[in-house]
Amino acid sequence: MLYFAMLVLGASGLAYEYSFSKVSADILGNSVQQWALIIGVMMFFMGVGSDVQKYLSDDNLFDSFILLESVVALLGATGPVLLIYAYGVMPLHFVLVQYFFIISIGLIIGMEIPLITRINARFLPELRLNLAAVLKMDYIGALIGALVWVFVLITRFEISHAAFIIGFVNWAVALMTMIFFYKEIRRKLWVWLFTWLTGIALIIGFFNVKHWRVEAEQYLYRDPVIYSHTTPYQHIVLTKTQNGDIYCYINGHLQFYSGDEFIYHENLVHGVMAVAPERARVLILGGGDGLALREVLKYRDVRLVTLCDLDVQMTTLAKTQPELQHLNRHAFWDDRLHVVQKPDVQPGAPYTVYSRNRNILWRGGADSVATVHVINMDAARFLERISGTYDVIIIDFPDPNAPELSHLYSRTFYEHVRKKLSRNGLMIQQSTSPYHAREVFLCIGKTMRAAGLSTLPLKDNVPSFGEWGWWIAGRNDVYSPSNLRQRINNVDTLTVPTHYLTAATLKSNLIFPKGILPDETIEVNALGTNIIYRYYQMAWQNE
Repeated sequence: MLYFAMLVLGASGLAYEYSFSKVSADILGNSVQQWALIIGVMMFFMGVGSDVQKYLSDDNLFDSFILLESVVALLGATGPVLLIYAYGVMPLHFVLVQYFFIISIGLIIGMEIPLITRINARFLPELRLNLAAVLKMDYIGALIGALVWVFVLITRFEISHAAFIIGFVNWAVALMTMIFFYKEIRRKLWVWLFTWLTGIALIIGFFNVKHWRVEAEQYLYRDPVIYSHTTPYQHIVLTKTQNGDIYCYINGHLQFYSGDEFIYHENLVHGVMAVAPERARVLILGGGDGLALREVLKYRDVRLVTLCDLDVQMTTLAKTQPELQHLNRHAFWDDRLHVVQKPDVQPGAPYTVYSRNRNILWRGGADSVATVHVINMDAARFLERISGTYDVIIIDFPDPNAPELSHLYSRTFYEHVRKKLSRNGLMIQQSTSPYHAREVFLCIGKTMRAAGLSTLPLKDNVPSFGEWGWWIAGRNDVYSPSNLRQRINNVDTLTVPTHYLTAATLKSNLIFPKGILPDETIEVNALGTNIIYRYYQMAWQNE
């Protein structure tokens, strides 16, 4: 029983560290920093707890262990949703609440490990055997906890529900220990009562935590939350104004606002599509909301579209959520479009897009319009594995606001992009704000050039984000910057309907203020350097 308790303690302790790190990263961003700090602080206080336990009397070891196991179950289960409440209600004091939970759980786990060792000494007095048995189970449990958290909990449950499941496991250990060692318990009534009250609280919390989480998140947003979900990769929130406008947030960052998203997406898509010599084969990297796909599908000469987005739940949401369906004009359900979407889709399997023939004189059924792939995997891995080339590549990644995104803006990544461009192919990359994050914008362009691409910058004002920028690029053995500029200037009209962009607007987007574009002091972003992330941090900290 003691070895099983130690196994569970090792598993749940690591799972709590991961859960609090994930919630903190969703709220505060900078996931690498949050994970490193939280795990480090929790382990430090585990050390403090293992020293504090020496003041507990040998007469109450079982009472202490059962009570501590019940307390850690409550703290670990309720902590994630209470962190969201704290950030919404008192953001200036959020860190105090955050580290109260982290320190408390660390202290308790640190106390429990030597407590089990002391209890086990009654049955296995030889120190070397006692320590070997207890610590072995702790480390095995840590591995089990990591595997279960990564492959089961966050793939099947929201983080708030996952925390309660971990709490139930701790509570079950407390209950089993109480039953197994009932004769050793000194204060039977109080221990029994507290353990069962803990179980009741966990049951109530498990069935209400989704409502609590949405209610807590509402404090973070001005408008009513109509959708909130944490995927293995990101936290997605949709809010809706009284006028029916939609805001989409990912990890707390505004992804788009329905009132002006067309400015961004029309620049992203039509800027490159208007000047591309061919556009039969189009690749969209990112863009799981379907808004860039909506614009691409306006072109009748597009024969194949491949959309690669890391998060299958994002593309599923865009396909099924009513407000997003309306915004992307049912891009994933268009009557011209048949998409087979699975998380294990392998590159290369074609899916045909059909258009219902509306000519009443033709009874032939449906005409083939395009072939579409929806692939859910990391874009860098996808480019390494996929065969063939594309006439247009549209890159719609999040800003490099976390170290793990830096590789998607690296020289190596753009070298892979270059290889996937057909000889006359062109690409476009969303590139954050050339005004608010000038160094980031310039770093993207300079890194592209280092990868063998000729580049041309564009900018426009998107009210929700301010001045925003894009880079158009093509292979430098085919295009030059002046050639790309001339292609833009030669655009007389856009061949598809748009809400905002015109040929004249597109040409005006080539004009940058004095002093924005010089990049002599800017470094190229390479794998492992994270220089673009450091530029991003410096830029937005100065705002």
